[in-house]
Amino acid sequence: MGRVTVRRPVRKLTPHGDRRRPDTLAAEEPLEIRVSGTPLAVTMRTPGHDVELAHGFLLSEGVIGAREDVVLARYCDSVDDTGRNTYNVLDLQLADDVPMPDVGVQRNFYTTSSCGVCGKAALDAVRLKSRFAPGDSTFTIDRTVLSALPDALRREQRVFASTGGLHAAALFTADGTLLAVREDVGRHNAVDKLLGWTLQENRVPARDTGLLLSGRASFELVQKATMAGISLIAAVSAPSSLAVELAEDNGMTLVGFLRGESMNVYTGNGIE
Repeated sequence: MGRVTVRRPVRKLTPHGDRRRPDTLAAEEPLEIRVSGTPLAVTMRTPGHDVELAHGFLLSEGVIGAREDVVLARYCDSVDDTGRNTYNVLDLQLADDVPMPDVGVQRNFYTTSSCGVCGKAALDAVRLKSRFAPGDSTFTIDRTVLSALPDALRREQRVFASTGGLHAAALFTADGTLLAVREDVGRHNAVDKLLGWTLQENRVPARDTGLLLSGRASFELVQKATMAGISLIAAVSAPSSLAVELAEDNGMTLVGFLRGESMNVYTGNGIE
């Protein structure tokens, strides 16, 4: 497994002087995702929870919908100049009754750490239809409980605390319990890792949970939640216009600017 953090020397400039010191950086490495030996996508990610990331990616692309849809996940030989395995190529074998991904799922070259949808091979593949309708959920949460979750998330962001360079996503229940937290240099990867955990725990469709984002709510992150059946998304920062439109179309509750005791509810009736 690759390193989650990397130590590098830096030159620190302050009003009090100039000195050199070591700094901790969030690691960023490519991960090639293959399906039954066929390359599907390359994403820039923080190493760790790669199997969850790949499962979540396939779930969010509509390729799989249950843990049983993948029968094997294994790292392929991918060596560096020293002959060591980089663990940067992961192959997932689908069950016999699961069709291979449509060509529209394939990425042109790679997805960056800031954008996962920008590598789509076809524009008409951007908006996907979920097999788990979020609008069927009756999930609600008290606003006081919700307002406490960003601080709870920050306490769980261990790598962010040492690097300041990672996004985070969490799955939470109506009583404010954080079921799982995942971090990554890419916000879409953090959500894919979380959805992969959810899938492997047989919690999909996740209609009895909400999704908490440490940053903004983009169209793609709302779409990923939609594909898992999640009906409530709360983000510390702003949503985009298309994210709000997609949430409204799917009967979801979308909260932005969740800071302290204040928040903006853009769509839905899931806040009490």
